[in-house]
Amino acid sequence: MNSGGMVKERPHRPHRPLVVLAGAMALLFVVSALGLLFDDRTLVNAPLWAKPFKFAVSVGMYALTLAWLLTLLRRGRRAGWWIGTVFAVGIGTDMALLVWQVVVRDRTLHFNHATPSDVTINNFVATGAFTAWGATAAVVVLLLFQKLPDRALASALRWGTTLAVVGMGLALLMFSPTPAQQAMKAAGERPPTIGGHTVGLADGGPGLPVLGWSTVGGDLRIPHFVGIHAIQALPLIALGLAALTRRYPVLSSDLVRRRLVWTAVVGYAGVLALVTWQALRGQSIVRPDFWTLSAAAGLIVVVAAGVALSLRSPRVHALTEF
Repeated sequence: MNSGGMVKERPHRPHRPLVVLAGAMALLFVVSALGLLFDDRTLVNAPLWAKPFKFAVSVGMYALTLAWLLTLLRRGRRAGWWIGTVFAVGIGTDMALLVWQVVVRDRTLHFNHATPSDVTINNFVATGAFTAWGATAAVVVLLLFQKLPDRALASALRWGTTLAVVGMGLALLMFSPTPAQQAMKAAGERPPTIGGHTVGLADGGPGLPVLGWSTVGGDLRIPHFVGIHAIQALPLIALGLAALTRRYPVLSSDLVRRRLVWTAVVGYAGVLALVTWQALRGQSIVRPDFWTLSAAAGLIVVVAAGVALSLRSPRVHALTEF
């Protein structure tokens, strides 16, 4: 208690399990980078260390972002701590299994049904992923009940985590049997894999460097990636707008910044829908057809119009928060 009799609010400490997870991912990132340089082994026509490398970056960023989000909670802090811990344990277990299966056993991780042990590991990984999906959804719910000082940032956080949940859910599309796998099951055979990243083709074809996204067919990893990282992209846009208020006075209006964030949400959701539609049609991200390009052009027009309208002088009366 200070001299004025007011209780000073204790600063929020970073969520330790999530910080530990991020630290472990930083270590895995370094090891994987060295593996890419000095280990020439491959798995499904890709460098063996590519998957640990990509997942280390993605999970590390996600863990730090979630740890930051939990520091913003004023209500439900204890629930937030447990949610973060569940996420850290679930994804941490998945990453340990990834390293074991891919690097140590030299076998594919996802969709692998070749042996009973592969099926068991695959099921454990799926459980960890669903746990992370549920934890992120719970954070969305908690954020709905928080009153944050910057309303533009509040909108970005809520919609960013919502789209991240959608992106995680889109991963379910990868686990449906392909037509070739269904044909094997219909013939009484047991397919070694069930599901896949690529639409219209088997996994393991030509792909983009490092990312591995197919350059000859649709790839469901793209909408999954775009969706889950909305949790970083949209809040960064809101923070960037706040940082530019001194240089651009129009951005000093909270209403203008909120309008721009809403425009960014529409644009980001549009991109997510577009790359999902493109992947499901079996179309490579680097080979868009007329309809994909037309949809992208229409989305650009919508976003440009939204930005122009957002930068108009704010109306006197307040708008209801989106």
